Amino acid sequence: MQTYPICLFRPIPQHKFKQNLLQFFTFRIFASRIQVNFGFVMKNTLKFYKYQGTGNDFVMVDNRDLQFPKDQKLIEKLCDRRFGIGGDGLILLENDQENFKNADFKMVYYNSDGNESTMCGNGGRCIVAFAHFLDIFEEKCTFNAIDGLHEAEIKNGTVKLKMIDVETIAKDGKNCVLNTGSPHFVKFVEDVENFDVYKNGNEIRNSDTYKKEGINVNFVEKIADDELFVRTYERGVEDETFSCGTGVTASALTFMKDKNLNSIKVKVLGGNLKVYAEQDGESFKNIWLEGPAKQVFEGKTLV
Repeated sequence: MQTYPICLFRPIPQHKFKQNLLQFFTFRIFASRIQVNFGFVMKNTLKFYKYQGTGNDFVMVDNRDLQFPKDQKLIEKLCDRRFGIGGDGLILLENDQENFKNADFKMVYYNSDGNESTMCGNGGRCIVAFAHFLDIFEEKCTFNAIDGLHEAEIKNGTVKLKMIDVETIAKDGKNCVLNTGSPHFVKFVEDVENFDVYKNGNEIRNSDTYKKEGINVNFVEKIADDELFVRTYERGVEDETFSCGTGVTASALTFMKDKNLNSIKVKVLGGNLKVYAEQDGESFKNIWLEGPAKQVFEGKTLV
């Protein structure tokens, strides 16, 4: 809120000065409480938190009072790294009115373009850490997201999140397509560290096959018998992110298919994750994504 100094053009009696000063500060307190500014534009103060999971970063808002304005342009601006807070997405934590007996809270996820989107694995891990910070649960929880209920647990800053079952892994030429809460294209390449993820990911995401609905594109390299290196181009962000939880899960399942593996380590640009899963014929069940989720900072901004 912009403030202006008191200008005295002539001497004021002491009792009048005290009275004017009291009125000035009373107005300031009143103005801050009703949240106005001198441009006569109503503004609300938004309390937010910034979280990251292996470099996949999110603006987190406690929206249990349902006061957050779900406006696409506002969310896009808040996620802007130059003119806003900055983030790969924005996540609202809400009470789950429909499944309140089964869920501790609800996750509402928006991509950085401001549009509500499908499940985000790292975002899911971050909202678990956020809910734990808010004392909503102690060690284990269940929450509702756009793809259904998820179980999760947290210990020493590491979050283990149960993902949805995957019924099938389809083929697109030599590559694979599957849904782990969000749609993913998986392509194995050599020397992924020096691979042009933006160029190739953008081409596949905007190809005739996937342009309408969009798809996340993962480029994967096997770096050990039990470890992958994954880099992901994300739709909605329309760029590479440091990590994509559902993409890591999709890449891990694609690699684990028809192999005698029930877990695999995954390296991403922002750190390390681990995926656990049980194969049942052509499908996978009991899928868990594990890794760190940390609060970076908190703040307030006018919206």
